[in-house]
Amino acid sequence: MAGEVNSLNSSEEQENLTEILRVRREKLAELQQEGHDPFEITKYIVTHHTTDVKDNFETTEGKLVSLAGRIMSKRDMGKASFCDILDKKGRIQLYVRIDEVGEESYARFRKFDIGDIVGAAGTVFKTKRGEISIHVTEITLLSKSLKPLPEKFHGLKDQDLRYRQRYVDLIVNPEVRRTFEIRSAVIKSIRSYLDDRGYMEVETPVLNTIPGGATARPFITHHNTLDIDMYLRIATELHLKRLIVGGLERVYEIGRIFRNEGMSVKHNPEFTTIELYEAYADYHDMMDITEGIITNAAEKVLGGCKVVYQGEEIDLSPGWARMTMTEAVKKYTGVDFSEIPDDAAAQKAVRAAGVEFEGCPSRGDLLSFMFEEKVEEKLLQPTFITDYPVEVSPLAKRKKDDKRLTERFELFIARRELANAFSELNDPIDQKERFMRQAQLRASGDEEANMMDDDYINALEYGLSPTGGMGMGIDRLVMLFTDSASIRDVLLFPTMKPSD
Repeated sequence: MAGEVNSLNSSEEQENLTEILRVRREKLAELQQEGHDPFEITKYIVTHHTTDVKDNFETTEGKLVSLAGRIMSKRDMGKASFCDILDKKGRIQLYVRIDEVGEESYARFRKFDIGDIVGAAGTVFKTKRGEISIHVTEITLLSKSLKPLPEKFHGLKDQDLRYRQRYVDLIVNPEVRRTFEIRSAVIKSIRSYLDDRGYMEVETPVLNTIPGGATARPFITHHNTLDIDMYLRIATELHLKRLIVGGLERVYEIGRIFRNEGMSVKHNPEFTTIELYEAYADYHDMMDITEGIITNAAEKVLGGCKVVYQGEEIDLSPGWARMTMTEAVKKYTGVDFSEIPDDAAAQKAVRAAGVEFEGCPSRGDLLSFMFEEKVEEKLLQPTFITDYPVEVSPLAKRKKDDKRLTERFELFIARRELANAFSELNDPIDQKERFMRQAQLRASGDEEANMMDDDYINALEYGLSPTGGMGMGIDRLVMLFTDSASIRDVLLFPTMKPSD
């Protein structure tokens, strides 16, 4: 019985929608016949936005202003009407009277629908109830909405539909607009922070003949003129380090990265990173600048360094914890890799700790695996995990006192990785050997392993200065700042499976 009721409701809703669409198109046709086609209007002069008027009422009261926005509500009271319009900054009430705008114009206005975009000129005043409003003297339909907005109280709640129709989501859910305002402000703060420190923003290729700079599966396309396969970039690293070789010394790039991998609340096939490289610096310097970028963004964008993410408070105040991977694994699992001499001993110790693995991995691979399986989930507060095994760090410089490890760190906040950095490997001989190991892994079926990049080796042979480099996920940082559970919530147009 319940299924029959739902079916009837669905049928009635569809009939109602069909009728609304028909009526709106009839209204448009009538306007066009009368010579008032809104789609013929090419420009409208806007002197103020909603909050410009409301936040500065002392100076705007009684002043003639011109605004434009989307009708979000409408109350017809006969010879006078009220409506609220929404622009990029907020909402404001319009008061429209027949004796102010004229009978013909008022008659057209009464036929306007919620969702229509209008331009309104008038004077600023405050109603008897104290609401700052516009006493309209002229109102113009600028664009006709042929589809109704989602119903006021239920709104656009279907998560999948919100992602697919972000344009509607932005109209009816103000908190979504705020998320993307924060995203823009975060990127602006990062640029400002780096520009003030002498970094140069650059652009590197999105299409490459080799997908280097990360361990990831690439998207493959084909260049018809050259008749070769090409790859969408999986990182910007190798091109940026070529620029350090060329003497630019401090460079950064904010841009899209593409990885042909799984999708989850933390992963989207295309995402945004900031990568930066500084000559004559090491991974300790990169920790300082990473911490500086995030704390500066929190202060500038959020007004402070305390954030609540998914119900837990996180303190981004300077002075973040720093811990080696070996120390972290020992702290949270009791397994001390500093006392483990070789691969066989590592395999025995990891099995004894109750962690299963496949094959015969190396000591370094197992250290990294133990960290991923048992430690990451414990790292709520900002923590730099340092000194990664060389096996999982093909582009990082080895540590002087332990050649099994590298000068690399990853930053963890809210139990997920947010940034990755190295003292960059600048030994062309060592780098070639590591590329060869990666190539062997790829030949054995690992589609995420690096390819040999002969041109990058060639660049290193000209000499890369001691260099520190860092990459950070912009999307994950914005998730933290906006308390967003899914990466899709901070991407305007996330990747979606085609709808049926």
